[in-house]
Amino acid sequence: MDIGCQHPISSNNTYLLFKRGWHGINIDLDINNIKLFNLSRPNDINLNQAVSSSVLNKKLYFYHDKSPINTLEHEVSTFQNASIKEIRSVKTTTLDIILKKLNFNQQIDYMNIDVEGHELDVFNGFDLKVYKPNVISVEFLDLKMKKLEFRNNDLSRIIENDLYKILVENNYHLINWLHADLIFVHKNFRD
Repeated sequence: MDIGCQHPISSNNTYLLFKRGWHGINIDLDINNIKLFNLSRPNDINLNQAVSSSVLNKKLYFYHDKSPINTLEHEVSTFQNASIKEIRSVKTTTLDIILKKLNFNQQIDYMNIDVEGHELDVFNGFDLKVYKPNVISVEFLDLKMKKLEFRNNDLSRIIENDLYKILVENNYHLINWLHADLIFVHKNFRD
């Protein structure tokens, strides 16, 4: 499951799994990204949705089609060193609603969430106790850094963050940290 999937090949955390025969659900708020997924991964479920904590209209800070930095977060948009093309209104939904509509009842082996600072909202609309993905990679944007570079990271800010806390409270363990991605595994998936 890839929320904020962006591009089916370039800088995509699920591409190598796809190349090995895995299939899944890809969700992005940019229809042009989903069109690329429909072409390159036609056996996956590819959805054009803006995922959040509830169903509501939110502002989308839009840079351009297929941009990896389009965001629902004003604070993230002001942090970016790029010009916003426009502010659009988008209707959001929750991951729980999406999965219910799909009658989804399978084990999630791997979940990737990269939604430019809106990750906590995605988790707030997703029942971790019910679905319990085995492995979760989630982007952590530390806006307290002057530059989003790995050498500027600070573990204490991760541990103090609500994103980390919600995962730990739901029986996940932080096992790795790759640039802006935090990797968690569920306690039942550990040896």
